[in-house]
Amino acid sequence: MGRLACISFGCCYGKPLAECHPWLQRVVGSHSFVFSGKVKKIAYERGLDGERVVPIQAVTSVLYIAVALGGLMLYMKSHYSASLILTTVVTQSWRVLSEMLRADYRGEGKLSAYQIMAALVVAYGCLTVFWFSGRSEPAADLGSGIVSLWDPAVLLFLQFIGLATFLYTGRSMVTASTMSFHVIKERI
Repeated sequence: MGRLACISFGCCYGKPLAECHPWLQRVVGSHSFVFSGKVKKIAYERGLDGERVVPIQAVTSVLYIAVALGGLMLYMKSHYSASLILTTVVTQSWRVLSEMLRADYRGEGKLSAYQIMAALVVAYGCLTVFWFSGRSEPAADLGSGIVSLWDPAVLLFLQFIGLATFLYTGRSMVTASTMSFHVIKERI
């Protein structure tokens, strides 16, 4: 969902294709993104309104969905460690690499704070699996999981968390809008 929001708002955007290596231009050229609108971050931050850019948000979305499905499959087959390693290593390694294909401001220095945190998450995930490996775990039971979620208190709590998240993150802190009404005198 976060990547879809980035596509909508034009943030977390990729580098302009004109600044990329020719082989990357060939690979993503027909799938590049072009953002339009002065209220998109790509327009007011870098002036790249109407420019073809690397579709970093779409690649991230597709990769994360594929990895989530793979991790879910491993989890359902009771391969918990493999599920954690797959999802952590792939998503966070992609985060380190994808930052190099982005054009938005990510801080000073060669590595952004996000890249450093992502690398630390990979190390932490691997250490966690190593530390807790070898313990016997019960097989995943989807039916029991669904039954435990079908509790009114759990459902209300999840709805409250969703509503609170929507109210906090669903409002832009950098853009504003107005609405106006007027009478069309010719139609009175």
